Amino acid sequence: MDSQMLVALGLSLVGGLSTSLGALFVVLSETPNMKMLGLLQGFAAGLMLSISFLDLAHNAINSIGFLKANLWFFGGVIFFACIAKFIPEPTVGPSTDVKRRKKSGDEGGKDTMKKHRKQVLYSGLITAIGISLHNFPEGMAVFLGSIKGMRVGVNLALAIALHNIPEGVAVALPIYFATESKWQAFKLATLSGLAEPLGVIIVAYLFPRSLSPEILEGLLGAVGGIMAFLTLHEMLPLAFDYAGQKQAVKAVFFGMACMSASLYFLELSLPDTMSL
Repeated sequence: MDSQMLVALGLSLVGGLSTSLGALFVVLSETPNMKMLGLLQGFAAGLMLSISFLDLAHNAINSIGFLKANLWFFGGVIFFACIAKFIPEPTVGPSTDVKRRKKSGDEGGKDTMKKHRKQVLYSGLITAIGISLHNFPEGMAVFLGSIKGMRVGVNLALAIALHNIPEGVAVALPIYFATESKWQAFKLATLSGLAEPLGVIIVAYLFPRSLSPEILEGLLGAVGGIMAFLTLHEMLPLAFDYAGQKQAVKAVFFGMACMSASLYFLELSLPDTMSL
């Protein structure tokens, strides 16, 4: 296993294990702070948009031309749109409502509660599977970004890590309600995040190390399309729901500003052999 592969695995572990942080929101507090999660989603959305348009797509256009770069970019959009169509990413809300009903005593009788527990447990397991499948292309993005340079890999891993925190909540909340076990909720949320480094391992053996520069730039353009679709389709709506439109938009632009500064300072600090 070469150093490039180890770097990609390490970065994907950072992103994947951030689902554990989301699980901690659930197991350490009775009610997760949904506004904070919304602001994190908005901030991560700003990071992702900057990476997609100002970095990956921009570099692809400069390297392989406007037409080819756009074909790769929208190919990535279509690829992730198909994933989102057949494996929609669950949200946190429904399980929270069930938990509130439990606390207020709206459910009548032990049999009804037992039935709800089974339903919510099933929902949590499906959520964990869906998020695991969503994490495969994210692992692919981190791996390809790491091939391109440390700067791209680090920024992608950071943005994906912030995005994965609410995913951890989405897994842990129904599991905790159904099993009343903090450990089971935390464990399943963590396991769903480990699909990301698994995606790195699989993709590392699908793509040869000696990719031509044109193919690599095209793949990174496609990753830009994947990130843009993920942001606009899943992250921004959640940010608006949880934090409100005005606050979420502020968080988005703050994330974009932070990413621009990150791109600049990482470019200055990293050795030439580890940057673009």
